[in-house]
Amino acid sequence: MLQEELMEIRDPLLRKVQDHPFWSGLRDGSLPAEALARFVRQDTGFLLPAYARALARCAAVAPDDADTLLLGQSVAGTLTARDRLRQAYTTLAGELGLPELGVRLAADPATQAHMSFFAAAGARSFYAGIGALLPMVWFNAEVSDNLRDNAVPGSRYLPWIEAYHPGESYGYAVRAFLDMVDRAGESCSARERRLLVEQFSISARYEWAFAECCIRQPSWPV
Repeated sequence: MLQEELMEIRDPLLRKVQDHPFWSGLRDGSLPAEALARFVRQDTGFLLPAYARALARCAAVAPDDADTLLLGQSVAGTLTARDRLRQAYTTLAGELGLPELGVRLAADPATQAHMSFFAAAGARSFYAGIGALLPMVWFNAEVSDNLRDNAVPGSRYLPWIEAYHPGESYGYAVRAFLDMVDRAGESCSARERRLLVEQFSISARYEWAFAECCIRQPSWPV
């Protein structure tokens, strides 16, 4: 199955993501509050809406109606998750001593690149699109489980970790996405399969780059 090949690419990158100071800082409570605020601003303000639009593009060109349905449901789920995370942060900000989100700011350079990658992949082809989209749903499941299962007792971010987890039902969505990718891998040409794997590899690295930008807080030149 194609997902087994993709898992070999995913696993070393997933370990790097989970060990990144952003996610380890959430687990042990050492993450600066501004880094979490930056994550929520960039994720809910830019990245998740861009992901939803790329899902919609793939849904429109999916060769199978079942895939169109799955991707369409994922559009709604992504935007619902965006609203839920933003509301959870707002609710917990006072309790956790987090800065207010404030007015919408510009996308960071890394976020802008990530958004552009999603848009280009979704417009290129169905196979390029699902290859680019798979890491976010797959990594989100693994990272959120890791946060929940390995958070240090007493960490200041335990309420946020609980709110961030998408719930046990999210696993069904991940498995459905992986099944779709496996079916695509069986029906596509060798060239399309290579493209899907290539896009997956790039997108998985963006998962690390996004955590990095929230910690390092790079900005555009003035």
